[in-house]
Amino acid sequence: MDYLEKRISQAQEAIENSEYILIGGGAGLSAAAGLTYSGKRFSDHFSDFMEKYGFTDMYAGTFYPFQTEEELWAHWARHIDVNRYLMPATRLYLDIMELVKNKKYFVISTNVESQFVKAGFPDDKVFEVQGDYSYLQCAKGCHDKLYYNEELIKKMVFHTKECRIPSELVPRCPVCGNEMDVNLRHNAFFVQNEEWYKADKRYSKFLDESEGKNIVYMEFGVGFNTPGIIRYPFEQMTYKNPNATLIRFNRDNPLGAPEIAKKTISFDEDIMLVIQSIGKRQSEQNLPGNEMKNA
Repeated sequence: MDYLEKRISQAQEAIENSEYILIGGGAGLSAAAGLTYSGKRFSDHFSDFMEKYGFTDMYAGTFYPFQTEEELWAHWARHIDVNRYLMPATRLYLDIMELVKNKKYFVISTNVESQFVKAGFPDDKVFEVQGDYSYLQCAKGCHDKLYYNEELIKKMVFHTKECRIPSELVPRCPVCGNEMDVNLRHNAFFVQNEEWYKADKRYSKFLDESEGKNIVYMEFGVGFNTPGIIRYPFEQMTYKNPNATLIRFNRDNPLGAPEIAKKTISFDEDIMLVIQSIGKRQSEQNLPGNEMKNA
């Protein structure tokens, strides 16, 4: 058995024997699932913006200093539509759901495309801590209500001409009349509404219930942009719990704290390949006739 196969076997066994699973999803997970922000996917959808403004990927576009709100929202509408509304549940997220569906699980994610929910994870078991592309808020956070934006986004996309939307479609805060923003944690005005706090409480409850129990922390594509949300807490909880295992999927930073090296299974290989291999092992183990072998 080679090193990769050994780790896949260890991960499958840890998942199979666990009572609880906590999933942490970062940007690397969505990239592995196909939600890439550069290359062909970018050029296919943003060729007009590339030609006019010169940026070369979707991420750079979100920081571009557009001169008018009409240009800004033409870009945001395209970006949100491509990544939130046009993109169905991806195979990778569906495979993760299949892997954990029979366990007591919860998801905390810094991703904002709602792929976990699209893949079948119930809303009440997902905490999207950094926001959601499908909601707008007051840009200055003058009140804590969020506004579902699908209809408006589709109108903006449909009426975009020469990388601009009509002025009448530029959203305004219904309370203060000033600018609106996408509900993303990118400045001090990020709105945490009532549903955000409810999700936060459900997450805390899951942590309390699973403390000291046989649990697997599955960390996907979490780097060092916001390590205090998922990466560091997962390491700390693994260290404190003698019954915990950390399975880390990370192309660039797969290793973690040396204190938990023996409790960590790290993968820098393609996430899709590893998850499908674990799922295949799980299916084979659960085939009729294998019960005695696994007893």
